[in-house]
Amino acid sequence: MAERMVEVPGGRVWTEVTGDGPGIPVLLLHGGPGIPSYYLDSLRDLGAERPVILYDQLGCGRSERPSSPEQYQAERFVQEVGDVRSALGLERVHVLGQSWGGMLAVMYALTAPRGLVSLVLASPVIDTQRWVADCNKLKAELPAEVRDVIDDHEARGYQGCPEYAAANLDWWRRHVCRMRPFPESLEKALQGMNAECYETMWGPSEFTCTGNLHDVELSARLPEITSPVLFTCGRHDEATPESTRHFASLIAGAEIEVFQESSHMAHLEESDRFLGRVSRFLTEADA
Repeated sequence: MAERMVEVPGGRVWTEVTGDGPGIPVLLLHGGPGIPSYYLDSLRDLGAERPVILYDQLGCGRSERPSSPEQYQAERFVQEVGDVRSALGLERVHVLGQSWGGMLAVMYALTAPRGLVSLVLASPVIDTQRWVADCNKLKAELPAEVRDVIDDHEARGYQGCPEYAAANLDWWRRHVCRMRPFPESLEKALQGMNAECYETMWGPSEFTCTGNLHDVELSARLPEITSPVLFTCGRHDEATPESTRHFASLIAGAEIEVFQESSHMAHLEESDRFLGRVSRFLTEADA
């Protein structure tokens, strides 16, 4: 493993290159926004085939925290991807983005960067308002007593209340990670989360977006992507199979895999299957 700090707009970010396989490197973009890359640690197992690059986006985990939340803008994070790639000399690269990282990966791909070999979009956010609508449909299926606690506390702005946290945990156990207990890598990521970044860009919860990503809608531009693309999601995912299939249909030749025993963290919930599917896709794209 090789760790280093890389200068980006607003500060320095932590990066790690692991694995020495002969394939083209894969750069991992974590979700959140503001939840560091610990929870993607299982993807290091791709290192037998190719270098795997993890990094914590500015503001979370092992990276520096900027003095102002004004740095938490999508355009700055897109530039950050390019700066990390340049600093590490990644002339040709696959990009795997999970959740918000999938949105970031699409935004980066739409800048038409040279040497982008393929994209893996794992449970991606593509259209904020469609995501919110899907999550609210899923929320309507929660037990009434859980749903009422969520709605009441959000209406009154009491998201710091333990009762709200307990209700939100019920959501997480259904639609974010169905493992009991949560794996340590996810616990570490949540411990290193920057709530200010999440709330500035997204909002108080997965099903309420009040931040600066509120109006992001990328589906109309998906046909511009010409690299090979693999979409993945879980059957119980916030990134619903219906929406994920729709987004995949907008990119010529895009592939999709729905993991039947997973929600939003298929790389943890069905790790072996996920790694196998991604491995096959990257190997084919290498060629």
